[in-house]
Amino acid sequence: MAARRALKAVLVDLSGTLHVEDSAVPGAQEALKRQAAPFSVSSGRLRSAPVTIRFVTNTTKECKRDLLERLTKLGFDIAENEIFTSLTAARNLLEQKQVRPLLLVDNRALPDFTGIATDDPNAVVIGLAPEHFHYEMMNRAFRLILDGAPLIAIHKARYFKKKDGLALGPGPFVAGLEYATDARATVVGKPEKTFFLEALRGTDCAPEEAVMIGDDCRDDVGGAQNVGMRGILVRTGKYRPADEDKINPAPYLTCENFPEAVEHILERLL
Repeated sequence: MAARRALKAVLVDLSGTLHVEDSAVPGAQEALKRQAAPFSVSSGRLRSAPVTIRFVTNTTKECKRDLLERLTKLGFDIAENEIFTSLTAARNLLEQKQVRPLLLVDNRALPDFTGIATDDPNAVVIGLAPEHFHYEMMNRAFRLILDGAPLIAIHKARYFKKKDGLALGPGPFVAGLEYATDARATVVGKPEKTFFLEALRGTDCAPEEAVMIGDDCRDDVGGAQNVGMRGILVRTGKYRPADEDKINPAPYLTCENFPEAVEHILERLL
C-alpha cells in the first residue's frame, strides 16, 4: 500500500453502515453531525473534522432523490451532491458507450436513467431487481447478450442486509448470465477501482489521503484498499463473523459500528 499522507477525505457506505432499510444504525446520526464550534477530537462528530465526506453506495433499489429523502427522514445531515451511487456510474458508462439498455433495475431506480433511450435494446444493465428476476426477463437478457449486447453489472454483491435477515444481491444473477453466455460483465460499482476514483473526483484528494468505512469486507473495504485507501470494516449490516479474513491485505481496522469508526478517525488519523 502506498505511503500515507494526511487524511483529506472520508468515504462512507450507506446501507448497512448508516442504516438498514428504514432504521438508522444507533448513534450514526450524531456521529456524523455538523457543529458550530471549532474542530475538537472530543466532539465525536465526523463533520467537525477538516475532511471532505462522500457517501458511496451500490444501492439500485431507489434513485438518488428517493435515497436522499429516506436518509433525511432518518435524521442524517447529507446533501445530494455528497452522494455518489453505482447508478450514476452506470448512467455515465451508458452515455459513453451510446447504447440502449434493457434495464433490469428496481422501478424506483428508473428516474436516474431519465433521458436514456431504451427502445430496441442493444445492451443489458442489471442491478438489484427482484421483480425482474424471473425466467422470461432473464431469458430476454440472455438472448440479447448472445447476440452481442454488452452485459453491464451495476454491482455484483453476493447478498445484502434486510430487517428480516440476509438477502440475495444481484451478483448471483449476473454470474448466471455470464455462465450461460460465456460473456464477462463490465462492473461499474464497488469494488471497482474506477468507482472509488470517480467518487473522489473533485475532492482534490488522492486515494492515499482517504479512508473508506463500510460493512462489506470485499466491496467496501477490499475495493478501497486495492486503490490505495485505508479501509475500516464495521460489524453492522451484512457483516458476518470472520469477514475480516476474506480479504488480503486485511482491513486497516474493524470497528463495532460507524460511531466507533468516526472516533478512531478523529483520534488517530487527523
